[in-house]
Amino acid sequence: MTKPKARPGLRENAGQFWLLMLITGFVGSMVGLERAVIPTLAESVFGMNKHTAVLSFIVAFGLAKSVANLLMGQLSVRYTRRQLLLAGWLFALPVPWLLFYAGNWWWVIAANLLLGINQGLAWTSSIVMTIDLVGEKNRGLAMGINEFAGYLAVGLASFLAGYIASATGNVTYAFLPGIGFSLAGVALTLFGVRDTQAHVQAEAEISLVSLLPSTWKDTTWRHINLGPVTLNGFVTKVNDGVLWGLLPVVLATKGYSLVQIGFLAGVYPAVWGIGQLFTGKLGDAYSRKQLLCMGMILQGVAIAALFFTNSYAIILFALAAVGAGTAMVYPTFLTLVADNTHPSQRSQSLGIFRFWRDFGYVAGAVAAGFFSDMFGAAAVLLGAGLITISAGVFSGVRMQHAATSGTLEPAGVSRGK
Repeated sequence: MTKPKARPGLRENAGQFWLLMLITGFVGSMVGLERAVIPTLAESVFGMNKHTAVLSFIVAFGLAKSVANLLMGQLSVRYTRRQLLLAGWLFALPVPWLLFYAGNWWWVIAANLLLGINQGLAWTSSIVMTIDLVGEKNRGLAMGINEFAGYLAVGLASFLAGYIASATGNVTYAFLPGIGFSLAGVALTLFGVRDTQAHVQAEAEISLVSLLPSTWKDTTWRHINLGPVTLNGFVTKVNDGVLWGLLPVVLATKGYSLVQIGFLAGVYPAVWGIGQLFTGKLGDAYSRKQLLCMGMILQGVAIAALFFTNSYAIILFALAAVGAGTAMVYPTFLTLVADNTHPSQRSQSLGIFRFWRDFGYVAGAVAAGFFSDMFGAAAVLLGAGLITISAGVFSGVRMQHAATSGTLEPAGVSRGK
């Protein structure tokens, strides 16, 4: 008796879809625990400067996550998505223990390296499996829900970690929920998640998208659609790194209190996270190319506006606009990569894209420190805004509306349709 073919669709695979969203939430929770209390841990336990601690966290975590993204794509040729998801969770198991018993800062760096590997393998696997399950029709909606679930969990876990540290007076206790999160991730993957290889094979049989001759070159720059998507992903994460490092500094020089700075700094990620629930679906209904271009330009204009104003209302509006612009592009990046790659190469291409995107986070944090010393923090925000606008315009000029993975051109050359 022949086994029935796998059917793509959100409704047809609802159980597995929502299970993957729950797992994505646990992935986000692991990093959320650290983001909230790492600066306090560095200062109160190890006597380190907060800015040095944040930079070391970003570099160690960001580099490990970038490389793990790339490895996930390459290893998917040899191993199943489910196996790589499980491997990602196994790397997470030691993280809370290392942080809880940390004897010096190198323990924290080691934990951040393992956490980066966990995020790269597990989150990328969940994204690829989600795309495999839902098919083309609701791909944008699915990516919006996936990113929303992950970043909502980051925020909730950050709040939980801050509350535990405050209530107990011991910042290391804030990492204990990570033991439960990591065990839950392993258990759900082992006993609940089914591999999506059958869905990949079913889609590959009917796919009209050609194979990429070189997934690395084509995803990085050569493909007329994938190249601009990768560039804009990198620039968007540069902005994230710059804003995390410099926004509090800029707001302080404008005379705002710590309470006001905390609220304003939270507006951008909050709008970004919630907005993806709506912008993902927009990408299914309207042109993804236009959504990407408008989102990048909106981000750029809003970031640049921070250089010119001291008004609380305008800064609040600008940061909300940065969040909205980021929400417009974030799920759109993933759907555009999926649209322009053959199902058999999708995980490799997504891994390469996410490598460059998350490397932008490291580049942004390092550039923020280097250039702010030379030109001032506000000038760096202006420069980041102008670069973002340029990246959005470049995409509007180079990209095509239709998914094209067959004929590949050198950078800067496009073909008429």
